[in-house]
Parts: sequence; C-alpha cells; structure tokens
Amino acid sequence: MDLRPEEISSIIKRQIRDYENTVNEAETGTVIMVGDGIARAFGLDRCMAGELLLFEDGEAGMAMNLEENTVSIVLLSDSDKIREGTLVRRTGRVVSVPVGDAMLGRIVNALGAPIDGRGPIETTDTRPVEHNAPGIIQRKSVSVPLQTGIKAIDAMVPIGRGQRELIIGDRQTGKTTLAVDTILNQKGTGVLCVYVAIGQKNSTVALLAETLREAEADAYTVIVSASASESAPLQYIAPYAGCAIAEYFMDQGKDVLIVYDDLSKHAVAYRALSLLIRRPPGREAYPGDVFYLHSRLLERAARVAPEYGGGSITAMPIIETQAGDVSAYIPTNVISITDGQIFLETELFHAGVIPAVNPGISVSRVGGAAQIKAMKKVAGPLKIIYSQYRELQAFAQFGSDLDADTKARLAQGERIVEVLKQGKSAPIPVAYQVAIIYAVIHNHLASVAVPDVREYESALFDYLRTHQDELMERIASTGNLTAEDEKLLDDALRAFTADFTAARAKE
Repeated sequence: MDLRPEEISSIIKRQIRDYENTVNEAETGTVIMVGDGIARAFGLDRCMAGELLLFEDGEAGMAMNLEENTVSIVLLSDSDKIREGTLVRRTGRVVSVPVGDAMLGRIVNALGAPIDGRGPIETTDTRPVEHNAPGIIQRKSVSVPLQTGIKAIDAMVPIGRGQRELIIGDRQTGKTTLAVDTILNQKGTGVLCVYVAIGQKNSTVALLAETLREAEADAYTVIVSASASESAPLQYIAPYAGCAIAEYFMDQGKDVLIVYDDLSKHAVAYRALSLLIRRPPGREAYPGDVFYLHSRLLERAARVAPEYGGGSITAMPIIETQAGDVSAYIPTNVISITDGQIFLETELFHAGVIPAVNPGISVSRVGGAAQIKAMKKVAGPLKIIYSQYRELQAFAQFGSDLDADTKARLAQGERIVEVLKQGKSAPIPVAYQVAIIYAVIHNHLASVAVPDVREYESALFDYLRTHQDELMERIASTGNLTAEDEKLLDDALRAFTADFTAARAKE
C-alpha cells in the first residue's frame, strides 16, 4: 500500500503524541528449595503474608512464612515442574476465589475452579479468601430461627441465623447427615447454602451432591471440595474459600448457611503445613496459632444489622472426637469459639436413637431467641424431662420396685425418645414438630405403645394435613400458638389418639 509523505508524517506525529513511557515493574525471586508441597524462595523482599505468588510455568503458591532472607511458599498447584532456580513472581494481591450467583449449583475446588464437568463458571467477581470479620457495630443479635427440620435440634438446641453451632461426635455418628438434612430443610426459605468438604473421599462428595440433586437442593447450594487426595495447602485454604463465597451473598443482604465438614481434618492439614515450613510444634504437635486458625474463620459468621446490608452467615462446623473425648485440644478450641454445640453420642447411635443428640451437654447459647414462640412454649420443659428420664433410667435398672410417679416419668421418657427419632433426609416442617412435641409433653401418647409411636407420628401428620391444614398454616406463618389454637390442637390430638388406639385395639 502506497502512503503519501504527509500521511506518514501524521502517523509518526500521532505515535509520538500517544507514546507512554511506562515501566512494568515486577519483583521476582528464585526458588532455593522445594519438596513436600513447600518451596522456599530468595529475593522476594517486599512480599506480603498470604500473597499469591506465580511461578514461571504458571503454577501458583501462597506466601506463608516471611523470614529474614527467604519466603516459605505453600504450593497450590502441581509442584512437579518447580525446581531449584525456578523464578517466582509477586502478584501484589492475596489469594482470591471467584464468587457470584453463577456458583450456585456447582462443585468447585479450593481455588473456586469447577470440578463437576459442567464447564466454566460465568462470573468475573473475585473475593480474597482471608477477610476481616464484621465489627461489633455492624452486628445484630441473633433472633431469627434457622429451622433444621430435625425435632431434637429445633426443640432442644435451636439455631438462629448468624449463629455458630458446632456439631461434634465420634466418626460414623451421623454428623454429616445432620448437616445435610439442615441444608435440605432450607428449600423455599431463601437461605443459600455452602458445603465445604475437607479431606473427604471424592465418592462421598459425589454421593452428597446426588442427595442434594434428588431433593432439588443443589439449586441453592455450592459445594467446595478439597478431597483427601489433594495437598495439605488446598485442604487448608478450602474453608476460607467457602466463607468468601458465602460472604458475597451476605453482602447482598441474603442469609447463608455454611457447613465446614470437618475442621479436625483442617487442623491436621494446617499442622502438616506448619511442620513442613519449620514452625515450632506445640501441644499435640499443633502450631501455637491453631486457635487463631479457626477463630478467624468462625468469627466471619454473623448477622449483619439492616443499615449495613442485613445479611447473615450461619456456621455449622463439624469436629470429630476420639472415643467421645470433648476435652482434646481441637474440640475444646472450637467449643470455646462457637455459640453452642450439638454432641452426638456413639452409645445412643448404636442404641438406635438417631439423631444421637445427647441432651445433657448439647447446648445453644442463643437459646429461645432462636425459636418461634410456638416451639418455645411447647418445648420449654422437653429438655428437662428428657434429661431426668435418662437419669431415672440409669437408676431404674438396679431396682424393680418403682413408685407410680417414677413409672409414669419413665413411660413418658420412652415416648420422648421415640418421638425425637428421625429418618435420614426427612426434615419436618416446624408446625408439625410443634404438634408432635405438644402431644408427647401433654401425655397424649400415654395410651400408645412405644413400638407404635413412629407410626402414630406419621399418621398424625397425615391427619393434621387433611383436617387441620389451616391451623398448621397459621402456626407456620405467625410462629405463635395462641390459646384458641392450642385448644384446637389439643382437641385434634384427643380425637386422633382415641381413633388410633381404638384401631390398634381391634388389631
């Protein structure tokens, strides 16, 4: 193409006018040691703690220890390509994960990348995994119930939106099931859910995802998975990444439930990291800041005041105990950080009491503030009666000569145990929970044989759905049990119990 001299002149003038004399400055260092998912680099003098660092082949790492001459880096991706002499570059930003509405319904890894085979996640927003918790002024007291759909919890250890309630117990006692049932019960409530799987098998996570999909709960749930086959740094970062995803929704004024399953494995992953980067071991070889590890995570759960956005994050961390020992290092740490705990007892579980909630040491420090008025009114005496029954049961096995009052208490206690039993993936609406707990507390089940209680409950719910639908709707919508409604419920229970026992007698 021929250009006239004046055109060439104008092009040169434009280039001179638009010329920007910029220098791209990047601080780089050199890897001097690598192994076991840890690299040590020299030359990163201005590196920040928690900063994202990039190696020359594109692998990522996070600065963990800032020493006098070197920086200890935990590797967040494949370490096979990293050798001594590999260049590492500062990014000037802390490790972040993608966030946004597009995350709902997806399974992602600890860095927010999709691992469910459904293509990339269409979102451009990111959020740092480490973030300051809301301050005292921004917080509002916990007073809105978060219904779990589990009778033993909603009645005796209620959870409120913005609370931190620990689920603790030995392995195979139903801790994950309890958390998953709570997620299932949020359908239609507007509460979004984040489930963080730490150190679990991929098959377990896939099974959980399938359970959520079958119940149509996947649409409002994000699963963050750092499986047992992944490196300790990814298991360490996973709960913080899940919390960052939850905080995005909280900042939009939404209510979020986040489950950390489980923080015992998280502490073990952090211990492995700390020992590899030569931090001094302390009690049980955990580093001195292991308490801060979990406190800075769980403090991010809060109910924010309306003038600051009005959202909430409710945290349900899970801790695994060894032989029921709640006095071990990590359990006591997390108990002291949280607002109560639900203790699942192995003996109860093996005795068929599922969920195996121990009413003695299970507690919610929010208490009745996190219950609807109807449940508070009905379930007030439940925990005391249940605890007294367990004590009486221990004494009753040593003597056969019991007075009438003790026999009546034992009979009522047996029926309470049966009422509080509940199947897997079968959350119960709160109005129906109120009905069955009212029935057992006011001795409507006295004439019902203990083996028939579960059938009685199922038939009662069908009866109330058919004949007292307006009453159930009123309890659910208002959260109250007025004197008129209590009389209606009492009459309905009397009529149904008479029909049920008569039908049983004919059989």
